Amino acid sequence: MKSVKGKGLALIVMLCGWLCCGSALALTVEQAKMQGRVGETLSGYLAPVKQDPETLALVKRINQAREQQYQDVATNNQVSTADVAKLAGQKLVTRAGKGEYVRGINGQWLQK
Repeated sequence: MKSVKGKGLALIVMLCGWLCCGSALALTVEQAKMQGRVGETLSGYLAPVKQDPETLALVKRINQAREQQYQDVATNNQVSTADVAKLAGQKLVTRAGKGEYVRGINGQWLQK
């Protein structure tokens, strides 16, 4: 596995910012997080805490966008998409706000 350095690391930091920023799509994610409907995982992908159709559709849509962003960063930095996703997941779990859900390494949901 090649390590992500310099410019690549900056791109990942920007990616994490994009995933958490205040665009209309992220606002919807933030609302779902605040309502306890979704949570971040160490895999880099959002996961449903609640299993209703609206939440599941949101998770699918967000994860498709994240997958594309991870692929772009991976291609630009000659690393695997899985490595980019894992790094982003670690950052997203760490940055989760108070009261938000994150999935721990044991697979259980924890509320920060």
